[in-house]
Amino acid sequence: MKRSFSGIQPSGNIHLGNYLGAIKQHIDLQNTCEGIYFIADLHSLTTVRDPDKLRQQTFDILVTYLALGFDPEKSIIFRQSEISEHTELFWILDCLTSVPFLERAHAWKDAKEKGKKEPTAGLLNYPVLMAADILLYSPDLVPVGQDQKQHVEIARDIAQSFNSTFGETFKLPEPLIKDEVKTVPGTDGQKMSKSYGNTIEIFAPESTIKKQVMGIVTDSTPVENPKDPQKCNIFGIYKLLANKEEIKELESKYRAGGFGYGEAKKILLAKILEYFADAREKYDKLHNQKDFIYEILEEGNKKAKNIAGKMMETVRKKVGLR
Repeated sequence: MKRSFSGIQPSGNIHLGNYLGAIKQHIDLQNTCEGIYFIADLHSLTTVRDPDKLRQQTFDILVTYLALGFDPEKSIIFRQSEISEHTELFWILDCLTSVPFLERAHAWKDAKEKGKKEPTAGLLNYPVLMAADILLYSPDLVPVGQDQKQHVEIARDIAQSFNSTFGETFKLPEPLIKDEVKTVPGTDGQKMSKSYGNTIEIFAPESTIKKQVMGIVTDSTPVENPKDPQKCNIFGIYKLLANKEEIKELESKYRAGGFGYGEAKKILLAKILEYFADAREKYDKLHNQKDFIYEILEEGNKKAKNIAGKMMETVRKKVGLR
């Protein structure tokens, strides 16, 4: 059975982009792959400066996975910072990676181009830590969104560099990107992202979700005129949650005319609430079962530690630390 590996940052409330671009794939793969998934709390330190918030959001992500159908009997979920091998391997790989190579990473270039004040060394070295995350577990597949593809490619490059220097050690993983969700549109038409403030949260109060949906940016086409659904942010989000018949029905309303964007937003809101109804109910219940939640996390940490420890023992011998 192939092994799948990926992670998610506890750096904000879970939204549709997180679910469709990552979490749903992780859960869908648990019946066909050996899944290993982690809460990337070390990565989140590039942006999160509130310790209480970080602890709460770490807990919330675990609850989110369980509410959405993650089965800890089939797959492993763990907390990155609990596995010291991640930072140990990060340092070893960092010593093999040039600064000019890292400066070509999209996140670093974007920060520089957008004039971000004093981008940190953590942001520059972020891809090396991600490479360490991935390579410790020898995955075949890394399910990611389009924006994370480069990080998998960087991990492959770093692995090849290590292998050529110290001998064959790391498996070269392949990114797994589903075309239909490689970029989930946000409320403003850009990629849905917390950093853009254009998200639709899936476990927020209904009033919050309604406000977010009703805030989706549209053009000024009059209600009576036909509209092109393929150019509409509302439809772009709706088709990621609806079945073929529902998509066809809404598409017909757009093209027929006499159908306004306000009505389309109501249809989208109803679909979101229907789609996540069971998960939202389960999410609320799980929040009151902290002992149960942390037991699952502790068990996942132990399993991950076992796998990572074996790989690090091999790496230490290869580089001369043992």
